Amino acid sequence: MLEIAIEILKKLEDSNYKAYIVGGFVRDTILKIKSNDIDITTNAKPKEIKEVFSGYDVNLSAAIYGSVILNYKNVKFEITTFRKETKYLDNRHPAEIEYIDDLYQDLLRRDFTINTICMTSEGEIIDFLKGQDDIKRHLINCVGDANKKMSEDALRIIRAIRYATKLDFNISRDVEEAIRKNKKKIRTLSYNRIKEELDKMFTCPNALKGIELIEKYKLAKELGFSDLDKAKKTHSLIGIWAVVDKDLKYPYTNNERTLIENIRKVMERDNLDPYVLYKYGLYVNQIAGEIKELDTKKITEVYNDLPIKSRREIAINATEIIDIMGNDGMLTEIYHDLEKEILLNNLENKEESLAKYIKDNYR
Repeated sequence: MLEIAIEILKKLEDSNYKAYIVGGFVRDTILKIKSNDIDITTNAKPKEIKEVFSGYDVNLSAAIYGSVILNYKNVKFEITTFRKETKYLDNRHPAEIEYIDDLYQDLLRRDFTINTICMTSEGEIIDFLKGQDDIKRHLINCVGDANKKMSEDALRIIRAIRYATKLDFNISRDVEEAIRKNKKKIRTLSYNRIKEELDKMFTCPNALKGIELIEKYKLAKELGFSDLDKAKKTHSLIGIWAVVDKDLKYPYTNNERTLIENIRKVMERDNLDPYVLYKYGLYVNQIAGEIKELDTKKITEVYNDLPIKSRREIAINATEIIDIMGNDGMLTEIYHDLEKEILLNNLENKEESLAKYIKDNYR
């Protein structure tokens, strides 16, 4: 992916523009972390970028903020034009932008020093704001005045915690103070945008550090969270959401919402119970088991030993049951009964045994 990004830089340079890789990819490269998150900054304006890459898919929907999405050789890159930003609206978006021709001035508008390091098409590192020093110190520091940065864009509060979590860095005292001063502005952000950041944080191996920082800075109320002390790292981020978002305020997919609801149901049940494992499945019971600090290997063993794992595995089908009964009036009740008896090993999962059981108990 880096080779493709270098091609983009050189195409812009061949058209007499300046261009650099900036931000997360450069930071992660210095930290020897594998990354495919490559952003590019240039003095070419959005329409000029489109001209340079005529014949390629260039999405200008965010051009009002000086950004385009370039689909180049089946890889998408965000390219932003050097700019200054004026007063921010809604604690999130700049009121207006001004295109400039100065990389240094562009970097001054960015959030954290560790995200301002640039790379040229020749692989040279440009570090005007000493981001590498903060990387060496394992420190999250704002570019310029921390209070101003957090006040301009309250999402930076969540991002500071996410970076500290992902990289296992500390947060500088200035940034900590700015977080505390501006935390109420989090309420002006959309749950959707906050969730995007927190999803990234909750997938980190170090996710519980993020929870600890949310507690440390007393952000639970602003985030609508509860029971932070009960959160546990699970193999799925949905395990953390199931604990902390009691009222399901955040925007979940239908699948995520169903998983959360089912995890909460099995949290109150025996996760080694064959019927609970059968009804809710291994995935949900494993997550609940991790939250409850149970032996998930044992949960898996019991699940794997179940005589059936779905209704489709029952050795008699609906047509055969109806033939025995003469109607379908009790079909659902019979299926529930068969499931339980088979799972409790009271009934062999063979057609003859099941047919006899139905005749003996329902006719």
